[in-house]
Amino acid sequence: MINITLPDGSVRQYDKGVSSMQVAQSISEGLARNVLAAEVDGQDWDASRPIEQDAHVKLLTWNDTQAKATFWHSSAHLMAEALEALYPGTKFGIGPAIETGFYYDVDFGDREFSSDEFKQIEDKILELAKTKEEYIRKPVSKADAIEYFTEKGDEYKLDLLKDLPDGSITFYTQGNFTDLCRGPHIPNTGFIKAVKLMSVAGAYWRGDESRKQLTRIYGVTFPKQSELTDYLHLLEEAKKRDHRKLGKEMELFAFSEKVGMGLPLWLPKGAALRERLTNFLQKAQVKAGYEQVITPHIGHKNLYVTSGHYEKYGADSFQPIKTPQEGEEFFLKPMNCPHHCEIYKTKPRSYKDLPVRYAEFGTVYRYEQSGELHGLTRVRGFTQDDAHLFCRPDQVKDEFKKVIDLVLYVFGALGFEDYTAQVSLRDPNNKAKYIGSDENWALAESAIIEAAEEKGLRTVVELGEAAFYGPKLDFMVKDALGRKWQLGTIQVDYNLPERFELEYTGSDNQKHRPVMIHRAPFGSLERFVAVLIEHCAGNFPLWLSPEQFIILPISEKYEDYAKKLSESLKDSDICGLIDFRDEKIGRKIRDAEVKKIPYMLIVGEKEAAEGLVSVRKHGQGDLGSMTIEDFKQQIIKEITV
Repeated sequence: MINITLPDGSVRQYDKGVSSMQVAQSISEGLARNVLAAEVDGQDWDASRPIEQDAHVKLLTWNDTQAKATFWHSSAHLMAEALEALYPGTKFGIGPAIETGFYYDVDFGDREFSSDEFKQIEDKILELAKTKEEYIRKPVSKADAIEYFTEKGDEYKLDLLKDLPDGSITFYTQGNFTDLCRGPHIPNTGFIKAVKLMSVAGAYWRGDESRKQLTRIYGVTFPKQSELTDYLHLLEEAKKRDHRKLGKEMELFAFSEKVGMGLPLWLPKGAALRERLTNFLQKAQVKAGYEQVITPHIGHKNLYVTSGHYEKYGADSFQPIKTPQEGEEFFLKPMNCPHHCEIYKTKPRSYKDLPVRYAEFGTVYRYEQSGELHGLTRVRGFTQDDAHLFCRPDQVKDEFKKVIDLVLYVFGALGFEDYTAQVSLRDPNNKAKYIGSDENWALAESAIIEAAEEKGLRTVVELGEAAFYGPKLDFMVKDALGRKWQLGTIQVDYNLPERFELEYTGSDNQKHRPVMIHRAPFGSLERFVAVLIEHCAGNFPLWLSPEQFIILPISEKYEDYAKKLSESLKDSDICGLIDFRDEKIGRKIRDAEVKKIPYMLIVGEKEAAEGLVSVRKHGQGDLGSMTIEDFKQQIIKEITV
């Protein structure tokens, strides 16, 4: 007999060799019908795989992230089976699950392939799914695996096998398809009820441009047709909210090939939006005891050698800036923190001076690959709402908790209510990726975990997601469409103070190292604005809108009255404009709606004679007539943050 410990702490005894599915069946048949995979001692397993010793077991259903990944990876195998049936001789590269769905890299030989063939592939996938073929796991020797794929003539699987040690290789078979795979997989193909192939693209084998370009087919599947319908509807809504589309319509930002890929140009309205966000956070930072600093856009190479950024990112940075002086090199600033360390060192510090909190809206530059650039969410030049706190070890947890409060204040003011705090820790099996001692990492990680617990945050732990110099608390925010974004980060760092030899004089009159906290509630202004646009579909909170009103004169006879109203509103710090175009009022209203301007003030003969404005609100319609003073008071109440 073996002991199986379930997530609630209960322990059940079973015969050795019991499977997770049998454990589920012993609890309830209803549960067993929904089990897709299992987590056994922290590893994802097939629900049918025998358990040979005492273990902690978590049964995974569609509600679990790992189960969705297993479902979609299994779907990739099923698509491969369909492709092999429809196009004999097809060879396969890799077919992983992605955030939503899966892809498979396919070699069709000399055959041309297009999305016109998606329908017949989808039909074949559903036909195969109905057979309810089991996914069968089989350990194989490396020699047998090589023999199998040699006979099949699949050079891609043979290439993958080169990197795999003997004794670690498994095959998975469902129906007539066998693949090299470590798994896990769902119990059988019958769980797959709905499929949609999404797109087709080219992908070089193993990302190497010198090797053959394969056909990458993207797809998504669901256990219910209704879930696929909902997902496709979500995609349509996401298209409408795409920040690149809305940013153009609302005249917020642009890109220019002459300026360079990934380098956004902020137009006047976008600059106004940025300025409002910046002022909002600066005001909160002043209250929280931060001091504003400004640092250059470049730094000497030695600065980044000292910080460790050159070692970790130098090869992926913009090329160095060489000066007329021989051997002198500068880099575009990839991070603000090394500069802030040097500011800290400008004078002696006492334990009584700490914490010191430096804040900067600092623009940094990173050479992202062109294929990874995407609107404002992935750019090569971006502005971080960066700050670095230098504190004593006994102050770390309290300072960390104060930063959490600031991040949550920002989220609340901007309508982000659904979030999870991700505790991003070092990968214990690959410490070479990081700098610093085990002792300092343990101190930093425990400070973050304790602070998050004491603030009552809903947290998840992710190993291997830490920065190279320290662990992080990353805020994963869901937008109005339920999509997850990483916004806001707080990091504890014992290592940069060591590398920069930062000091303060303690109460014992001895020199000590401060601890550094990195934080950015927005993350970057570019990414934050992109997410905010898509979250609110461009309907910004009134206090944030770059144009809070537009005055629409019915004809040119009322333009003087419109100008008088505009000046009065601007005197009260309410921003907007007048539409002087020679267009009918219906067209002016439609255009203002497209640009998502919150309030439209229509003025004609009656309004000019009686000193009124006729007010329309974006998305709501006519609010009736009122005096300009009454309108001002309504706006002032609404924009108070």
